[in-house]
Amino acid sequence: MISIEARAAFLRRIHLFHDLSDENVAEIAGILEEETVVEGETIFQQGSPADRFYIIARGRVKITQVLSKEEREVAQLVSGDYFGERALLAHGAHTAPAVAVERTYLYSIAAEPFFALLKKFPRLRAALDVAVVSRKLASKIHFQWLRPGEVVYFLARKHPIMLIRALIGPAIALLLPAFLLFYYFLTLAFFAIFATAISLLLIIGWGVWNWIDWGNDYYILTNQRVVWLEKVIGLYDSRQEAPLTTILSVGTDTDQLGRMLDYGEVSVRTFTGKIPFSHVPRPFEAAHLVEEQWGRTRHAASQTQKEAMRNILRQKMGLTVETKINEQEKADLQATPTFYRRSVLRIIGRDWFNLRTEDSGTITYRKHWFVLWRQSWEPTVLILLVVFGMFARMYTLARSPTEAFIDTSNGFKIDTIMLALPVLLLPLILWWIYQFADWRNDIYQVTPDQIVDIDKKPLGTEQRRAAPLENILSMEAERLGLLGYLLNYGTVYIMVGSVHFDFTDVRDPAAVQADVDRRREARQERKREAEAAVERERMSDWLLAYYENEPEIRQQRAAQGDHPEAR
Repeated sequence: MISIEARAAFLRRIHLFHDLSDENVAEIAGILEEETVVEGETIFQQGSPADRFYIIARGRVKITQVLSKEEREVAQLVSGDYFGERALLAHGAHTAPAVAVERTYLYSIAAEPFFALLKKFPRLRAALDVAVVSRKLASKIHFQWLRPGEVVYFLARKHPIMLIRALIGPAIALLLPAFLLFYYFLTLAFFAIFATAISLLLIIGWGVWNWIDWGNDYYILTNQRVVWLEKVIGLYDSRQEAPLTTILSVGTDTDQLGRMLDYGEVSVRTFTGKIPFSHVPRPFEAAHLVEEQWGRTRHAASQTQKEAMRNILRQKMGLTVETKINEQEKADLQATPTFYRRSVLRIIGRDWFNLRTEDSGTITYRKHWFVLWRQSWEPTVLILLVVFGMFARMYTLARSPTEAFIDTSNGFKIDTIMLALPVLLLPLILWWIYQFADWRNDIYQVTPDQIVDIDKKPLGTEQRRAAPLENILSMEAERLGLLGYLLNYGTVYIMVGSVHFDFTDVRDPAAVQADVDRRREARQERKREAEAAVERERMSDWLLAYYENEPEIRQQRAAQGDHPEAR
């Protein structure tokens, strides 16, 4: 049986118990019950009544879900994770079975003492609520970019107060259609009821837009990274992320209203900048979750280094080396490619006009849409004028008693203007297509290893410059002019040795800079790991040399110890 002190030390590393005193944690540790399950053993079945709260002391547990007779793995939980709380808090049945992946040691608390603890320690209930809400939301949303074996521990939108703030403007604007409607009843003027309908539709659209925009931003913590998803419908879709290994610090910031309503900002600072979890509910509990996963990552990295050193020594000494595949590698081996069908409209909208795309690890940027307009406004205006002229001429011909598009009174004759306008339209369309192709072919790329600047002229030359990520000396993101700030576009200046790489007129240059920074840090991390492997190899050679010569060294020291002059 594990001592209460050891249990309490273990519980201290879990975010649920972060705000409790040592005495409180020791009290909880004293009521934990120990349980051991073997590999493949079912801890509870789907549909069985919830009667216990479980914490994994050591081992792994797989949570699966059976839908339409098909089993889908929801998550694999490891030491420090807990489960069974959702059904227990709902006083219902388990919605998914839990099965031990390997021999697993569990702590558990029965339902009655569990609810007594929640009542006694409100901060424990608050921390548990954050996890429950995150898991519920994660079960409804499937992010395509999640890797095999990646588990979501925290998922939140902005606090509902931010939605209320966003809806204040549309709510006040409703006074306008109300006034117009009142004016209509007074005057029975048609324009008043028409203006009422139009303004009401616009205001409702504004409110719906703000509501959807609030719901499209997500803050995510997984067992591998922190992620900020920001999306503006039809205009912008970004994902800022940082691996847990790059975290430098975690902080929280709240104002007076935030403390009253329990919301604030969690600032996750990394080597490449800051990822803010803005206006999230229960910011302190969210920060504790990030700190817990960050600590797990550091511990895992330390254990990996020790295991690698141990294996090198055993290999050089001719002993058996146990090769272990971690869960990520195992998931990658078992994963099968997934193919998605996309409609023509989706291809046009995403591939032709998207300013940021990511495919097979390569991020591609195009210049801002304003640049496309700046290049193509002349043919665009001329095309609109010609099209307007065609409709105007058609209207004139339709109302004229003496003119017609095709005149057969004196032979066969086609109206000259209607014949000339489409002929004039064709070169203008080709001109616009050329400008669009010129805009689309000017791209910037960030791969896992390098940055690339490609400038290709339609039916002309192509210039391509590339530089390794690790050679980047400095970067600067800049938005110039009023339009640059209003439309959020600018230039990222990258210095590689004595060569300048300018990602010109890209949307959200700060986000582009962050993308490059993250890729550079990942590349440098791989280089550091390779250098560490070389260092482990060198140290293992020294240790092996000592091991092989240890008997001789002992004999020499013993002989010197027996010599009179050595005394």
